[in-house]
Amino acid sequence: MFRWLRKPKNEAQNEAAAAVPAAPQEIDVAATEASADGEAAAASDGASVLVDTRPPIDTSIPLLTVTGVERSFPVGGQQLHVLKGINMELYPMQLVMLKGRSGSGKTTLLNMIGGLDQPNRGQIMFKEYPFHECSDDQRTYIRRKEIGFIFQSFALMPLLSAWENVELSLRMAKVPRSEWKPRVTHCLELVGLGKRMHHRPFELSGGEQQRVAIAKAIAHKPSLLLADEPTAELDSQMGAQVMAVFRDIIRTERMTICMTTHDPTIMEVADRVFEMVDGKFISH
Repeated sequence: MFRWLRKPKNEAQNEAAAAVPAAPQEIDVAATEASADGEAAAASDGASVLVDTRPPIDTSIPLLTVTGVERSFPVGGQQLHVLKGINMELYPMQLVMLKGRSGSGKTTLLNMIGGLDQPNRGQIMFKEYPFHECSDDQRTYIRRKEIGFIFQSFALMPLLSAWENVELSLRMAKVPRSEWKPRVTHCLELVGLGKRMHHRPFELSGGEQQRVAIAKAIAHKPSLLLADEPTAELDSQMGAQVMAVFRDIIRTERMTICMTTHDPTIMEVADRVFEMVDGKFISH
């Protein structure tokens, strides 16, 4: 807000300035008041600025729709009901969190959304694909093209560098070889590992390994990124960095991210939070 006082132009002025306090400059009152008003408005609206920087979410057509999904498993001669009538929608460029304690059913639901498992009852529509009716081969093909996964254990090949781990995902997705180098470079730079891309996992910190896993998951340009408690093994600072990376991915790669968590400190960055208890949503 305040301008620096002008420095003396010659030695005499220097000596005078050292002996006598400099007189204050004339201040442009109108400019100062305008600046103060602008700063006050920014300060009073600080919270909304943080929220409003997020891209608008198109809710006209859902990316994925879950309708009446139920899932149970046989345990000790009885059926253990893990999901009990789940209904939800995911929209493009949205960050969604599934919140709940261990055993609440959030990981089972994430597996359903990603086509790793199928419901006993209900429907799951991903774009134009009915996951609840697809065969294993069909769901595998869709996952390879459209969905990326991030796991708690990072799932990196220990003998491969960060670069080679990301490149491997492109090989598996059958991306043309000519696209490998620019895409790997872009993904690793996006997660802040441009200078560490040739290090192996054991040479990286836990947060850096998680960012390699993120780069690997987004390399084939999926429209949906699924993450199972990606910050569970990280401290709060590293967790915040991962969430910042997720926001950058949504903005630059135009992906939807759905993740599970029980960490309340990161939920404020979500566009929507579904809270699960005993296989049901109790709030969202």
